[in-house]
Amino acid sequence: MFEKSIYVERRKALMGKMSTGAAEGMRGIALFIGNAEAPAQYRDNCYKFRQDSTWLYYFGIDEPLFAAVIDLDEGKETIFADDVEIGDIIWMGPQPSVQSRAENAGVMNSAPYGALDGVVAAALSAGRPVHFIKPTRYYNKIKLASLLGCSPAEVDGKYSEALTRAIVSMRLVKEQCEIDQIDNACALGYEMHTVARNSVKLGIIEQEIVGAMVGVTLGKGWGESFPTILTQHGETLHNHLHDKVVEPGKLMVIDAGAENNMHYASDFTRTLPTSGKFSQKQKDIYQIVCDCNNLAFSLIKPGITYREVHLRTMHLMLEELRALDIVRGNLDNMVETGVAGLFMPHGLGHNMGLDVHDMEDLGEDLVGYDEDQKRSTQLGLGSLRMARKLVPGNVITNEPGIYFIPALIDKWKAEKADHGFVNYQRLESYYNFGGIRLEDDVLVTADGARLTGPARLPISVKDVEDSMA
Repeated sequence: MFEKSIYVERRKALMGKMSTGAAEGMRGIALFIGNAEAPAQYRDNCYKFRQDSTWLYYFGIDEPLFAAVIDLDEGKETIFADDVEIGDIIWMGPQPSVQSRAENAGVMNSAPYGALDGVVAAALSAGRPVHFIKPTRYYNKIKLASLLGCSPAEVDGKYSEALTRAIVSMRLVKEQCEIDQIDNACALGYEMHTVARNSVKLGIIEQEIVGAMVGVTLGKGWGESFPTILTQHGETLHNHLHDKVVEPGKLMVIDAGAENNMHYASDFTRTLPTSGKFSQKQKDIYQIVCDCNNLAFSLIKPGITYREVHLRTMHLMLEELRALDIVRGNLDNMVETGVAGLFMPHGLGHNMGLDVHDMEDLGEDLVGYDEDQKRSTQLGLGSLRMARKLVPGNVITNEPGIYFIPALIDKWKAEKADHGFVNYQRLESYYNFGGIRLEDDVLVTADGARLTGPARLPISVKDVEDSMA
């Protein structure tokens, strides 16, 4: 946990945001449900426990079956959980009391977990609003349904947009203590990628590399921040199969991150030549992606929207693809009609913090889009998860890529979706190419941006080849 004062100040700020525009005496209560353990095969064999990130942000207690209520009218805060009994102590050993855990988070009131039902029922009976965020875990949805007296299917429709927006506005801007933790997670990510690069050897199974990477995250942190993507078929964007033999002349996309013990995330991607050196054809495309990554980073600063950064990066990508005669025509028209989506069918980046895709459980558009922005319907741009105007304290990923996806190319060709800009004859020689993605994590600062973590993973053609020599 952070220092107690961090959580106290966060909850105080949240109560201030929730008072805006509310009728006096009717702001109601804010309800927070922490995660429970989830059985994998049977009750006593559970999946690895991961606490809810919003709960961690406001209360910091990293234990299952905790809940809390903030009375937005009276300012009273209460944590609900059960103290352990002798049967628990036999298996777990002595545990801190619920009251002591609550005090560590700056909450003076605690009560048994079952008492939560009466508190929520009293609020509903008095006609007071009960604010909560949309749950993602089934336990939390079922618990909320029980508290609210509705079916689980109805829970999402009763969530509080006011509370959600207040939380998003706070978590989007990282405090210094969070930035320090993200830097720490990125140091772990740097190490796991270095281990991966040093483990690439012809003839081994991809799984061996992944195992070495995961070992780093478990030895020094909580584990992976998401299931590792390591593949010689990078044209499949989220390829989690690790059963292939490492072959010569391939491109290996490694998209992986670490979660540290405070649950902050890193997320890096590098693309490596399995033989240690790029072919000329691979080098040509790799250089375009590298140029796009560097351009995007140079554009990141307060005041610019990440949508604009995405579009300007796509302009450069198409310009350099045009130099290879893969596309032809006016660059502005190509960007406007979304031709870049054929080669990069995802957005330039997303928010990062307590989750690798930070807060997307709260609603992707609420998190990633300002109120005056509307999500595009174009392939690629429509998948941009972070489009907002950037402010200091935002932590985002910068991950351009180029992929040659035969099924997508054939579909566009048949449907003439390229508006005549794509040279399909030239593209035929890239059907077996694969894909390339290069991703860094970036902190927006007062006067620009900086990369997170201790150093940048090798990214230029020369540095990658030298690092693999």
